[in-house]
Amino acid sequence: MSCWLFVSCCRLSVRMEVKCILGLVVLVAVSAWAEEEALSASEQIERVNKDVVRSPDEPYIEDDVAYKSETERNADPCTSRGCMWPKSTDGKVYIAYTISRVFSTRELSIIERGLQSFHDVSCIRFVRRSNQRDYLNIQSLNGCYSYIGNLKNGQDLSLSRSGCVYHHTVQHEVLHALGFHHEQKRSDRDQYIRIVLANVTPGLEHNFDKINTLNQGTAYDYGSVMHYHQYAFSKNNQPTLVAIPDSSVQFGLASEMSQMDIIRLNKLYKC
Repeated sequence: MSCWLFVSCCRLSVRMEVKCILGLVVLVAVSAWAEEEALSASEQIERVNKDVVRSPDEPYIEDDVAYKSETERNADPCTSRGCMWPKSTDGKVYIAYTISRVFSTRELSIIERGLQSFHDVSCIRFVRRSNQRDYLNIQSLNGCYSYIGNLKNGQDLSLSRSGCVYHHTVQHEVLHALGFHHEQKRSDRDQYIRIVLANVTPGLEHNFDKINTLNQGTAYDYGSVMHYHQYAFSKNNQPTLVAIPDSSVQFGLASEMSQMDIIRLNKLYKC
């Protein structure tokens, strides 16, 4: 074999090896992304928020709900003081928002698609902020979280780039901002779900407190994108939530808003 032919073969072999390695890297990356995407909203949010270290200037956070102070966490703002976004004379609810520039083009597209999904099923309309006083300030802070309802003035909604930028998590946090609590915190939840506190990680029991929610005459929804999954905050891989009376009922697996989520949203805002 000539020197030229030998060198050419070597180069070809190296190129093929590099392509093979790059292909494996891409395959692993895609597989990891697909695995994350397969998680439900509640599982994804819990995974991201589990070991988050909050900065001193961040609000009090319970799971993925933000409060100005810890004393507010047992009250439902929508029933105690009203926290809905105002309706315009044309029957639409226009909510201004800003999005941090740290998000990539792909992440921005996912967030925008999540906001747009409300336009398709309700009278909610998200619009880029110009000079509106009240607005959502969508940022990549420490974890996934939102305040409940309209706080007036700019309010943070965090979608950390490290795991929160998915369609269902965007919908989940936006529903909080529109005034909704987690489904298993409903005032009538004890008829549908049993909390197994013995399996809950010590110090996290408050995540299962019941709230005096405004249920609007709607049925309890195991399929809600706002429902925790069966092993939420478990210390021993045993269920912390069990459906009753039928313990085989699955819940907390939603990949997007359920029909009942949409019905409840439209009832609240009289769409």
